[in-house]
Amino acid sequence: MRQHVAIVDCGDSAVVVKAVHDDADHRWRAVHALADALEEARLSGVHGLVPTYDSLLVEFDCADTDHRTVRRALEDALDQLGEIPAERPSKLFVVPVVYGGEHGPDLPEVADQLGLTERGVIELHSGTTLTVRCLGAPVGAPMMDGPPFPAPGSSAALNCHTRSSPLVVNQQRSLA
Repeated sequence: MRQHVAIVDCGDSAVVVKAVHDDADHRWRAVHALADALEEARLSGVHGLVPTYDSLLVEFDCADTDHRTVRRALEDALDQLGEIPAERPSKLFVVPVVYGGEHGPDLPEVADQLGLTERGVIELHSGTTLTVRCLGAPVGAPMMDGPPFPAPGSSAALNCHTRSSPLVVNQQRSLA
């Protein structure tokens, strides 16, 4: 697996491992498998592992270890990993969602931009199991693959414009 990654120093107390592969899902599985292996190895001086879509930030205390030692440990872990697993263990979370009306006033506009009915947007969105690829900011915000919305015309799905006025929080503390 070592041939499918680039390892680069990042500041004085971190190293970034970047997966290099044609398949985005393979890159994601690779960095998460490496993060799992490093978590299990409990490397001295390493205090943070941040896997993302295709890279892994390895944070360490530069008073306890250095870039060369961490890079060597990464290379050893990569050699031991061998083949990347075809699947990652997963947990299923069911997230309740309310569509349209006062809870989603932009549903008709989004449906129109995508060339779908409101029901079609709801069916695509709610009928898809999404994969959390990494946690982002604000802290812990899940970054997920999106539903397979169509791209009518050239790339309408990617060009859904933002609202001219933002949604505001009402007295009940929900979006209106």
